[in-house]
Amino acid sequence: MNAAIAVKDLTKTYEVSERAGGLKAALKGLVRRQKKEVRAVQSIAFEVQPGEVVGFLGPNGAGKTTTLKMLSGLLYPTGGEAQVLGYVPHRREKAFLRQITLVTGQRNQLVWDIPAIDSFDLFKAVYDLAPQAYQRTLDEFVELLELQELIRKPVRNLSLGERMKVEIAGALMHRPQVLFLDEPTLGLDITMQRRIRRFFVEYNRREGATVHGDDQAQGGFIQEGKRVIVIHHGRILFDGDLDVLVQRFTTHKRLVVKPEDLSVDLSRYGEVISRDAGSIALRAPREQVPRLTAQLLAEVPIIDLSVEDPPIEDVIEMVFAGGADETAA
Repeated sequence: MNAAIAVKDLTKTYEVSERAGGLKAALKGLVRRQKKEVRAVQSIAFEVQPGEVVGFLGPNGAGKTTTLKMLSGLLYPTGGEAQVLGYVPHRREKAFLRQITLVTGQRNQLVWDIPAIDSFDLFKAVYDLAPQAYQRTLDEFVELLELQELIRKPVRNLSLGERMKVEIAGALMHRPQVLFLDEPTLGLDITMQRRIRRFFVEYNRREGATVHGDDQAQGGFIQEGKRVIVIHHGRILFDGDLDVLVQRFTTHKRLVVKPEDLSVDLSRYGEVISRDAGSIALRAPREQVPRLTAQLLAEVPIIDLSVEDPPIEDVIEMVFAGGADETAA
């Protein structure tokens, strides 16, 4: 089976101007401008198979957006090769553009002053969609994203979450087979983030579409797609199963205890990190968890006890903590 996305030694270098502060440096810069090269992406390589969901993670400035823009054809690479569905992205061939989309939380494609349904009709003409297929897609997205009350309002009158939902519907109106996601839930509340993630997962299930993208908040899409690619300083630190990432970069687990008496002191079984109405969360070294759980069950009247890995956002934080590069190497 041919890969939906194939990347080999992909590199993007920018030439940027720099100067010291002050009038003297500014005048000197008029005559001789100092420049330096910045490598946003450095010889990365990976493949994504058709229908695969892959999380693409990294801190700000890691090279995620640059990579996604090269794969969607918006940026010309400095070096290396990339193919998406057998096409070279930067050539921007019509057949390629009809099969991909880039969804980002920082870009608006709908016309601000008219209802979303009018922009959808424009996309229907741009992509030359058959009337019956277009109507079927529209009805499906209206149902999945709960757009019944939104598509006939001017886009400027919608809230951020509502606008993002109609933006996503517009981006997928031509039913692309490859979705590039660049923080599509940026700025949304947790409830809306979950709804939109569920929609992408359902779209992947229904269409068999390939989903490659980043959504850092609350662990993003990687809870549904088990594979993750972690990029830092333009280089790939990790490419593999999420569970392996958790095992490699975490030394602790969470013990969530529901004791009969919530006032009980559990600090000798681990670091108490939170308390709520019915449970106490402890942080304990991974290798000590079997002993500590046995002690808890034997010594404390307990209603329930569960052992969990740290939240995925905490794992990602650990990956990019000091020394992450050396650990990955």
